Amino acid sequence: MNMSDQALALDGLSPLDEGAFGFPERVRYLKQFGTHSQSFSTLQPGMQYFDLPGIGYIGYMRKWGGTFVLSDPVCAPGNFAVILEKFHTRFPNACYIQVSKRVVDFLHLRFGLFGTQFGSESRIHLKDWSLSGKKKQILRTALNQAEKNGITVKERFSDDHTREISDAWIRTRKCKSKEIRFLIRPMEMDYRENERHFYAYQDGKAVGFIYFDPIYRDNEIVSYVPNISRANADFRQGIFYTLMAHAIGVFKAEGVPSLDLGLLPLSLDQVTEHQESRLLKRILHGLYEKGNFLYNFKGLEFTKSRFRGDSFKTYCCHRRTIPALEFLAMFKLTRLL
Repeated sequence: MNMSDQALALDGLSPLDEGAFGFPERVRYLKQFGTHSQSFSTLQPGMQYFDLPGIGYIGYMRKWGGTFVLSDPVCAPGNFAVILEKFHTRFPNACYIQVSKRVVDFLHLRFGLFGTQFGSESRIHLKDWSLSGKKKQILRTALNQAEKNGITVKERFSDDHTREISDAWIRTRKCKSKEIRFLIRPMEMDYRENERHFYAYQDGKAVGFIYFDPIYRDNEIVSYVPNISRANADFRQGIFYTLMAHAIGVFKAEGVPSLDLGLLPLSLDQVTEHQESRLLKRILHGLYEKGNFLYNFKGLEFTKSRFRGDSFKTYCCHRRTIPALEFLAMFKLTRLL
């Protein structure tokens, strides 16, 4: 028994092995505690797991000897400290990507890690959301144009020209070689329970789609997040808005409380918090301004901002002031490079 396992035993917790949970058990934790927008993505292919019996799990990937955690731990927020303490003992140099302020505060105060803003997320409260208002004119315009072009939207759980649309869409992107992974879960997953698929059609043929992943609390779906979206190159500007507006209407009618819009990478607050790396944040600001050749940061932020959701910060936690090698490894892991 190693030191970390001894500590677990002293705390009254069973010594763990990585990947100790069976898949159904991990799904049970997801449905009870999967409140983060990327909790569902922790079940993507290639993920490794740090399982703590009776508590929950942390999903992570490794690249070039580095360890990269995705999202908050899938456990009760009151147990974040317990599982993060154990995880840090085993992986003291890990980076934590797209985590909440609650995770940042613990890792900074307990272990001295930096917690630097990585981007923003946005959430729509569906009960009060509508298409009215001056600031949503672009959404109404997109819907009118779609109607004029004979675009209709249907919810279907099928493979309707999905790969054909996706491959054509990827060829129009900044990163043309492969689908991004880790930060965006891959389109094809073994686990697909409660995914929602909405397709846009013209003349009977699918021309775009969005896959929505469920967000859980206490075994109830409390939100969805659009993790996969693709469109025929001829309809890049309007199809996303049209699909989203239709899905929002469906979710609202079902009584789903909210819709999360997911990560806006490098959408940063100008104010630097005390636990942030000032130098790293300055670099990230510069990458947002000058790095659109790598990824369409500004375009994504503009598109999602049209839905007028409530924004909140998401962070990365790191040991060094400038985690250059770690970020390079992460970009390779995600296939951005």
